[in-house]
Amino acid sequence: MKRQPKKPRKKRSGGQVNPALIAEKARIEGRRRFLRFIRNGAIALPVFAGVVFFSVQSVQATICEADLTKVGQGKPSIVQIHDPQCSLCQTLQRQIRKALKSFDSDDFTFLVANIKTSDGSAFAARYGVPHVTLLLFDARGEMVQIVRGPSDTDSLRTIFEAHLETYR
Repeated sequence: MKRQPKKPRKKRSGGQVNPALIAEKARIEGRRRFLRFIRNGAIALPVFAGVVFFSVQSVQATICEADLTKVGQGKPSIVQIHDPQCSLCQTLQRQIRKALKSFDSDDFTFLVANIKTSDGSAFAARYGVPHVTLLLFDARGEMVQIVRGPSDTDSLRTIFEAHLETYR
């Protein structure tokens, strides 16, 4: 390997430093720092606001879906018996949400009975079903159908359409 020759270093001149020049450089650097801060803040603020907005909506939806007293209040209901730590339950919930997108939000009441809570566990015990199960209720709150195990989106959509036509 060939050695590179050393570059000669510039010698410092013993001359005086101009304080006005140093002050001007500091002012320019301070302004650049401030503008960089403003730019980064302008980028970060909408991102942060979006994250907060979607987090709040997710929590509100979860709270609304956990209210099992909505069964039998004039709309057909779909209740998922759900274990949040079960991958099959999570898959079923994603499939349900995809299937429900083809319906109006006023057609069904979609609820989740979390078996890790006392209300959800009591609800599942009342109907004698394990997790990874859907219970379909008519508008009066009578259970009319049980769907066990995970299903694909098209099958669920077909089941929901039939349920809606029969028990609207």
